[in-house]
Order: sequence, then structure tokens, then C-alpha cells
Amino acid sequence: MPEILILYYSRHGAVEAMAQQIARGVESVSGMQARLRSVPPVASSYDPAAESVPASGAPYATVEDLRECAGLALGSPTRFGNMAAPLKYFLDGTSALWVSGTLVGKPAAVFTSTSTQHGGQESTLVSMMLPLLHHGMLILGVPYTEAALNRTTSGGTPYGASHVAGPKSDRPLTTDEKELCQALGKRLAVVASQLVAHDA
Repeated sequence: MPEILILYYSRHGAVEAMAQQIARGVESVSGMQARLRSVPPVASSYDPAAESVPASGAPYATVEDLRECAGLALGSPTRFGNMAAPLKYFLDGTSALWVSGTLVGKPAAVFTSTSTQHGGQESTLVSMMLPLLHHGMLILGVPYTEAALNRTTSGGTPYGASHVAGPKSDRPLTTDEKELCQALGKRLAVVASQLVAHDA
């Protein structure tokens, strides 16, 4: 069964919650499955920042997860309007996939969470698109035909799904944010399914 890789870094749990909603959207499409994977934190010293297997949550991603996926949803909290270092560190290690063109033509989407409404969601989403474009992936956003995108007063952008977690990073996903995450996952799975069928 074709799988959509949902690859993310989550510090306080908001991006992980979004990933789970995106997975629901993916698995609402017949014949498609979600594969949730995270990345470990990075340290500023040479000491390892984390064990090789997380104590809880999604397993850590490997390059093989990317090689095997039919599509990719990439998620990160915002760090000064950019993706978080652990996710960037993982992507920086995918040169072999770039050389071989493994990800060329596969669909991809991005998602993020910030503490505040204007905390850099859109620039973070764009920052995550850049390496995916270099890999030749097909970037999908959230179209305005999704009703929740027109009415949301929390997260949600045409560049990808987003969430406003609050200053203490403790706000749960709103109904609109959940709906947009699921819509993004579904759109990604539908396009991936069509591409897989076309290539068969």
C-alpha cells in the first residue's frame, strides 16, 4: 500500500498533534496509508542530543523512509521565521537522494506551529518548501475552496496547515486547524494515489 511519510519535529507536542490530524486525512483516502516519523533534537556540542530510539511518539526517520514514500508532509515549529534546526539537520543529510533523483515528481506539503498569530508561519512554511523544490518534489498547498481557510481566526494558510499554540504552547488545535490539517493530508494522498496509478 502506498504510504505518505509525515516527517516532523515537535518540541511541545503541537506539531505532533497536527501530524496526527494530517495522518487522518491521508488515511481517509482509499488505498493510502500514513507513516509518522520524527527527528531527534540536535545539540550545540559534539555529544549526542538524544537516544537512537525515542522514548515515546513516532520513531525517528531514516533516509529509507523518504526513499519508500509516495508523498511527504513535512512539519516543524517556527524558529525565527524558519524551520527548526533538527529538521534542517535531517534534510541536510539527504544529498544521496538528491543525486539519485529519488524524490523527483513526488508530491509534498508542509505544516507548522507558532506561539503567536504573527510568529512567522508563512515564512517557515516557505523555508521548508525550498529543499523539497531542490529535490524536485511537487509542492501542494491548501486551496481556498477549503471553507475553513476562509473563516479561520487561528491557524491556516494557503502555503500549508498551521496552528497558533499560544505563548505557553498549550492551546489545543482548533476545529478549523484540525479540518485544514486533514484537508491537506487528504489532498496529498489523493495526488500521490493518482501519480502512483499513472506510473503503474
